[in-house]
Amino acid sequence: MQVVALDAGHCTAFCLLFEACGSGCYCRYWHFSGHKNDWLARLAERPDANRDELLRDVQRHDPDARGLLAMESRDAVGWMKLVPRARLRKLTRLPVYRNLPLGDSEGVYVVACLLVRPKHRRRGVARALVLSADEHVRSWGGRAIEAYPRHAEAPLHDEEAWMGPEKLYRGSGYTAILGEDPYPVYRKELDG
Repeated sequence: MQVVALDAGHCTAFCLLFEACGSGCYCRYWHFSGHKNDWLARLAERPDANRDELLRDVQRHDPDARGLLAMESRDAVGWMKLVPRARLRKLTRLPVYRNLPLGDSEGVYVVACLLVRPKHRRRGVARALVLSADEHVRSWGGRAIEAYPRHAEAPLHDEEAWMGPEKLYRGSGYTAILGEDPYPVYRKELDG
C-alpha cells in the first residue's frame, strides 16, 4: 500500500472508492451551505453534483480538495480528507466546538473524513493514512493536525466513525486538547 496526495491523476480511483463504499458525499459536506434536509436531498438525488464539485476543486488545486489516498496498485482503498481548519467553518461553528479556544488556525490542518473500502477495513488502512499525514501537511506548510473523532464507550458502527475512531489518534501521537465527551478535539504538533 502506498499513500499519495489526491491529484488529477487519481480522480478515477477516488471516485471508484466512493462508489464502492456507497457514499455520495465525495467529502463535500463541510463545504455545503444549505440546510440539513437540502444536503440529504442532494445525497439521495444528486450525488454527481458532489462528485463534480470535488473534481473541479482538484483540477483547481483548491485546498478544499486536499487529502490522501491509500493505493493498492491502481485502486484506492482508503481516503482521508485533510484540509486547513480555516476552510472548515461549518465544523468549527458546530455547537460542540464553537466556544472552544481552538487558537489561531494558521497552519492547522484537520482530518475531516476517513473512508476505507469495506473489504479493506480493520487492515491498517486508516492508520497508514493518519501516519502519512505528517509528511504531507509539512509539505503544505502546516504546523499541526487536528482530529475531531466521536468518543463512545461502545464501538461505533463504521459509518458513525467517519471522522476516524478515537483510538486511532491516541495511538498515532495525537493528544486530547479540548472538548468534552463525546466530542473531544485531538491535536498533533509537527516538528519543523
